[in-house]
Amino acid sequence: MPERESLTVGLVQTHASDDPQDNLDRTIALIEQAAEQGAELVLLQELFRSPYFPQVEDDAHFKLAEPIPGPTTEALAPLAKRLGVVLVASLFEKRARGLFHNTAVVFDADGSNIGSYRKMHIPDDPRFYEKFYFTPGDLGFRTFDTQAGRIGVLVCWDQWYPEAARLTALAGAEILLYPTAIGTWRGEMALKATQHDAWHTVQRGHAIANGVFVAAANRIGTEDELNFWGHSFVAAPDGRVLAEAGEDEAVLIAECDRSQIDTAREGWPFLRDRRIDAYADLTRRYLDD
Repeated sequence: MPERESLTVGLVQTHASDDPQDNLDRTIALIEQAAEQGAELVLLQELFRSPYFPQVEDDAHFKLAEPIPGPTTEALAPLAKRLGVVLVASLFEKRARGLFHNTAVVFDADGSNIGSYRKMHIPDDPRFYEKFYFTPGDLGFRTFDTQAGRIGVLVCWDQWYPEAARLTALAGAEILLYPTAIGTWRGEMALKATQHDAWHTVQRGHAIANGVFVAAANRIGTEDELNFWGHSFVAAPDGRVLAEAGEDEAVLIAECDRSQIDTAREGWPFLRDRRIDAYADLTRRYLDD
């Protein structure tokens, strides 16, 4: 565990081109900027090496997948070591022939790959056809002990589920990290403000309900039918937004005071008052009469 209560978090928010190398090079430059600004923990957006390909179901996109370890992890591991930062990167993982995951990899500040989280909740909505590509995660809800503290990693669609946030917090996470690719479909642009507010609100709720910090790094730009709205942000354990980006490329820096976790949990003792004896039905799909 770090001796200092303070943790400086950096979020990288950028667009994606059709060139994976361009995306990697630009992202590395932004990671370097975050480190120069004091970031000890850096979070990248979901599937940062490519445009958001699950807008369509196309076998050709499987060529974007890579093993772990693989080219991206081999580029990022020495970068994390050189900069002395904990780095969380979202990848299209090829686990085996015909078996793929939406995976976040955690690199400690010494450059070591200390583990992965595979996205558990896989959406299938208009322009978000992820079930065609990704097998649901089988590693469970995980935390990772890093030089920046104990972190919990979830991915995008996971951010709507209180169960995912709760279980990760119960495993000791001080901060929940969400690599994200979320925006509004062109046919629903009139709902953009409402959708963004809902996304923002539910994650602030996770921070409050669990007494943890929450950080979400989102992409920007218009890709085919989707407008990605950016607005990456970090929320405190009492739900306050500590820092938030706009809709342009940004390196967002937020200072997190870990003592606020104690303050929030002592003032709002939700973990103390949980009725764990009464929650067995949560494992049921729906409570029929």
